[in-house]
Amino acid sequence: MKKLTLTFAAALITAASLLAPRAAQAQQKIGFTSVEYVLSQMPESKQIESDLKAYNTQMESQMKTKIQDYQTKADAFQKLPATTSDVIKNDKAKELQSLQQSIQEFQQTAQQSIQQRQSTALRPVLDKIQKNIDAVADENGYAYILNSDSGGSPVLLHGPKDGDVSDLVLKKMGITPTKDAPSPKVQPATAPTGTTVPPAPTKATGRKK
Repeated sequence: MKKLTLTFAAALITAASLLAPRAAQAQQKIGFTSVEYVLSQMPESKQIESDLKAYNTQMESQMKTKIQDYQTKADAFQKLPATTSDVIKNDKAKELQSLQQSIQEFQQTAQQSIQQRQSTALRPVLDKIQKNIDAVADENGYAYILNSDSGGSPVLLHGPKDGDVSDLVLKKMGITPTKDAPSPKVQPATAPTGTTVPPAPTKATGRKK
């Protein structure tokens, strides 16, 4: 399954907010943190992963049902007697085309729904991280906190270990830092692996009378 896009999560805490200046310091102290690392250590992360997997499974189940219905009707269409009128054949062909379009639309809608559900689930967690980053920065005299995650545009390329405030942020939330936890994973709803939706018949005269 594809990795849950933690870089997407980190992006929600924008570079602008991470770079927001703290109280003026005689000497500017700069620290950094990995939002991905902090998020992976939080107990909420496992619950989000579980919820997203369950929702994804639900979407895949509905997708599979739609595809099976399509295939059943497509098989029945191919087995129509040679004496079947063109009117009936045209009607059945239009029904299959409509079902095929419905499957494609459902797949797109399901993917968008999963992304929205992920965003909604992550928002309060990211707000919590931001709040504690602010607190750690204020308490430890950091004028700036950068995001060290590697993503589309990494903010930090190099920095001293003592500038990493990730564990301080976790401790501020009452979490004992451990080794990097596995990143939550989720797979967007798609047609079941190995399942090919045959094209809908478009001609009613494909059978000899």
